[in-house]
Amino acid sequence: MKKEYNILAISGSLRNQSSNTLLMHAIIKLAPSYLKFGVYGGLNDLPHFNPDLDIEKGPESVQNLRAQLKNSDGVLICTPEYGNGVPGVLKNALDWIVSSGEWLNKPTVAITASPSPMGGDKAHASLLLTLNMINAQILHEASLTIPHITLKMNKQGVIIDSETQHALENSLLCLGHACNQMDK
Repeated sequence: MKKEYNILAISGSLRNQSSNTLLMHAIIKLAPSYLKFGVYGGLNDLPHFNPDLDIEKGPESVQNLRAQLKNSDGVLICTPEYGNGVPGVLKNALDWIVSSGEWLNKPTVAITASPSPMGGDKAHASLLLTLNMINAQILHEASLTIPHITLKMNKQGVIIDSETQHALENSLLCLGHACNQMDK
């Protein structure tokens, strides 16, 4: 029996019916039983990043994000692309972590999905740059861009494309394996 690993799932969108939020929940349903997911829902609660506010513990919403990251064994991010970049609320959350270290060497899967044929590639590249800056252990072989997401997942959040489902299942296995390696 494999040990259970706590994974923090983060959607980069504030929209309830966002393709990426639906995708995040679909991925969680595909996960093997040893990956236990918690969904971070506080992006909208974080103040704009300001180093002057980050004295001692920082604002309560930032403390909450940092605590959830600290208590996780790995991270899954699903994000859209806004204006050829990472959504501002997600970038803001990452900025709060730059100097605190909770993401240090934490296995991380980054998935960017878009209805466009490019799959959010510019946001994905930008996200990876920031994750590198905070020393996340990016699982490149598990991180994906998913073009034409609206053709691969229905409006109820069910993945209807077998290739996409297989790629996501492989991403989850890779995440579990990386968590297991960190545990040794």
